[in-house]
Amino acid sequence: MPQVSLSAWNNFLQNHPHAHLLQTGEWGELKSGFGWEAVRIINGDLGVQVLFRKLPLGFTIGYIPKGPVTSGQSSVISQEFWGELDTLCRRKRAVFLKIEPDSWNNISPDTWNLTLDTSIHNIQPPRTIIINIADTEEMILARMKQKSRYNIRLAEKKGVTVRPWDNIPAFHKMMLATGGRDGFGVHSQEYYQRAYELLHPKGMCEILLAEYEDKQLASLMVARNGDRAYYLYGASTDEERNRMPTYLLQWEAMKWAKSLGCESYDLWGVPDEDEETLEENFEKRGDGLWGVYRFKRGFGGELKRAAQALDRVYNPLLYKLYLWRMAGRENVC
Repeated sequence: MPQVSLSAWNNFLQNHPHAHLLQTGEWGELKSGFGWEAVRIINGDLGVQVLFRKLPLGFTIGYIPKGPVTSGQSSVISQEFWGELDTLCRRKRAVFLKIEPDSWNNISPDTWNLTLDTSIHNIQPPRTIIINIADTEEMILARMKQKSRYNIRLAEKKGVTVRPWDNIPAFHKMMLATGGRDGFGVHSQEYYQRAYELLHPKGMCEILLAEYEDKQLASLMVARNGDRAYYLYGASTDEERNRMPTYLLQWEAMKWAKSLGCESYDLWGVPDEDEETLEENFEKRGDGLWGVYRFKRGFGGELKRAAQALDRVYNPLLYKLYLWRMAGRENVC
């Protein structure tokens, strides 16, 4: 199973159009500029993009986001594949390899006939809301909660408009203001710039801006691969909030994705609780992802939970140190 070049990986993905965004070569190149190394290997109809993060003393952590990529089922992954992956991780001195499968169903270590630990920690938010955008616009709107549908129309009525935007410094400034207000981390301006440069020329992302009378009110970055779209980053100001710009902004992002053939729109992260708990508490809590759940729930999607991450351990002592450090931490994206 040879390690392959970026171009060979992209050729491989042409036969796997439903691969997750985080397994695309573009995403690997993005992360490679910010502390990770992307390594890609292919074995027949099976492939994977692994990200390695350097640790002190020459160690690394390996991470497979939403992979491996295969047109078959998880049970067909061969022992040869895992053996070569182990060889790669040992060569990189990985303490462990974290695998987040691209699946809505938990995968038992027995399924892959491999020694794996069910992880206590997901890198990506495990629970999200998926909106079906394969139907007509009228049907999509009809599935939304009445208040969200009303707010979309209110924004249009009150003169909010949405357009593509390529002002990355201004987008980053708005992200910083939103992160400071709502208490979440923000990437550097260079990170957003690189993401845009890699994805936008290939029709894989768009930044949209909602404005009113030349006032910049809210913005977001939406991305896509194959028939799936993802709400990656969003920001808003405190100006003209009564005009509900963020609702129209999300609707226009869905329409952008739909125009490119996407059938689902991933709102990318809500609190990791069951629906009953979410519905009982969303009006009482505003911490972490609770602050966005009230907003996201209104768009008529389906609450789903991704498969729990699995860890392949190579250095048990250092892995125990990792578990100790991660105990009690919330999931991060």
